[in-house]
Amino acid sequence: MVVPVFNEQDVLPLFAQRLRPVLDRLGVSYEVLAVDDGSRDATPAVLAGMRRDWPALRVVRLRRNAGHQNALTAGLHRARGCYVVSIDVDLQDPPEVIADMLDLAREERLDVVHGVRTDRRTDSPFKRVTAGLYYRLIRRVVGTAVPRHAGDFRLLSRTAVDALTELPEHLPVYRLLVPWLGLPSGEVPYAREVRAAGRSKYPLARMVRLALDSLTGFSAAPLRVATWLGCAGIALCFVMGGAVLAAYAWGNVVPGWTSMFVALVFLGALQLLCLGLLGEYVARIFTAVQGRPAYVVTEES
Repeated sequence: MVVPVFNEQDVLPLFAQRLRPVLDRLGVSYEVLAVDDGSRDATPAVLAGMRRDWPALRVVRLRRNAGHQNALTAGLHRARGCYVVSIDVDLQDPPEVIADMLDLAREERLDVVHGVRTDRRTDSPFKRVTAGLYYRLIRRVVGTAVPRHAGDFRLLSRTAVDALTELPEHLPVYRLLVPWLGLPSGEVPYAREVRAAGRSKYPLARMVRLALDSLTGFSAAPLRVATWLGCAGIALCFVMGGAVLAAYAWGNVVPGWTSMFVALVFLGALQLLCLGLLGEYVARIFTAVQGRPAYVVTEES
């Protein structure tokens, strides 16, 4: 088990109470690798206390907050199981589904089993709408191999984990990276539950960042959008030029600056948008060239 944790002092005991019986009933040896993503509350102390009563719990502490996906990377690089399940600690993804994932992977010899959310009524209307837009956009741009409404609750075989850890990704988005591998995969549906305690660690800013990383990391479509916007702007300029010539020919020229102002603002906004899209890709290249580690481990139990 790989469990990213960030400021989750309230939910950790509840998470352990539900996860441990599920894993004990599987009848296999296991470890729970909790990756403390630079928590600033009592999370490290809570994890240390849990380790005294739960020998299978293993803790990796990062020096600073590296982000959810990088915390997953730290866990995947250190996970030792024949199968690895990643799950968030907030209990919105029910641990009881893990047994179904393992059974499906063994029966059909799958390398990947996605947990797919079929019921999101516990999410806010805003969250449901934005999640729906995200998956529709990603499936249209990246491809339908990306499961609809599948987050980071999944089971991976050792083959899949080794393949992921060999990739030189600096800004990984695993919900897209795992389908990209093209390994045999399946799905297990489940109903998303209410967060057990604490507050969401994915505010709007992080959701937008995830969407941008998804688009720029797995598709050149935004660059093509910039090209098409430039073509549309040129076409619009020709239309406006024709309208101006027609108005001049009919003697309907009215002195003023409105049309000129609108045209300049439109073209300026178009250029800035295209530069912004190019900047996203340049930033990814800059990050990759720097070669800095995505996370720094300060302690490992």
